[in-house]
Amino acid sequence: MTLSVRNIAKSFGGFRALDDVSLEMPADGLLGIIGPNGAGKSTLFSVMSGFMTADAGGVSLHGRPLDRLGAAARARAGMVRTFQVPREFHHLTVRENLMAAAPGQIGENLLGVFLSPRRVSAEEAAIRAEAEATMDFLRLSPVADTPAGRLSGGQKKLLELGRALMAKPRLILLDEPFAGVNPVLIGQIMDRVAALNARGIGFLVIEHDLDALSRLVPRLVVMDRGRVLATGAPDAVLADPAVREAYLGGAVA
Repeated sequence: MTLSVRNIAKSFGGFRALDDVSLEMPADGLLGIIGPNGAGKSTLFSVMSGFMTADAGGVSLHGRPLDRLGAAARARAGMVRTFQVPREFHHLTVRENLMAAAPGQIGENLLGVFLSPRRVSAEEAAIRAEAEATMDFLRLSPVADTPAGRLSGGQKKLLELGRALMAKPRLILLDEPFAGVNPVLIGQIMDRVAALNARGIGFLVIEHDLDALSRLVPRLVVMDRGRVLATGAPDAVLADPAVREAYLGGAVA
């Protein structure tokens, strides 16, 4: 089974943000996306996850076309994204943030609360147990009762990953998971992503920290000016003169 992105195009007025972008990976794979600011990376994630509509092209997951589905339906189909700037509920605790992220809760429906109180209670208990397991896995249990707005940058990125996990995804689109994160928590995030990937969850990762990303993923896609410039193993891609020129002005640190 694969993730397939075929000939995606997206324009904003006269600016072509995505120009015939195609990529393919095993749905349980691990792929990095790099490129300079304005290359179209986050726009690609927004189109893939249904937050934006493509002008042309299509996306399929496990052989199922997703093009007519919105963001919520794509999440239910197994594709979930995170954001470069975490979108936690600041005043809710870490535990409450995770519980709120569980989709399709009966208690969200007023009729369910009044007509099926036992079912609502049982579901809430199951969601709480799932949230506890997620916090334990992500090593967030010590801050379970801390308002999310008080977390460090790295802890917020872990919480963002946890909120995605509560949707039981098959594929997670991670947008700059290491940005603004200290080296210790970068290592922790990398470790947790690798562990989840070993369980069969696929990851597509946008990141500017080339050293960390190259240690995490076996394959990179380089974007520039809305197009795919190169694809391959990190060492080979970063040694490509065209990549050096477009992405780093001719030098890779």
